Amino acid sequence: ARTIADAELPVLVEFYADWCGPCKMMAPAVDELAARNAGKALIAKLNTDHAPSTSQSFDIRGIPTVIVFKGGKEIARNSGAMPLAALQDLLNRAA
Repeated sequence: ARTIADAELPVLVEFYADWCGPCKMMAPAVDELAARNAGKALIAKLNTDHAPSTSQSFDIRGIPTVIVFKGGKEIARNSGAMPLAALQDLLNRAA
């Protein structure tokens, strides 16, 4: 939460779990998104099994869920696996 609030760049967070099949399918796209947006956005992953209270504070009801923040505020959210282009579109909403 502190990183999201203090970041000057847009922040995209993927909420996932290791056992989640769609999360595993989406992982390479999230990694590529991070590489393509280095210096322009922060890309983070949060394992919901390791941080259940944090997940609850962001009202995560299903995984994978991706939330984009700008200036500490939620700009966009999507649940379900997404390809790289859709992830980039979601991130672009914070531009």
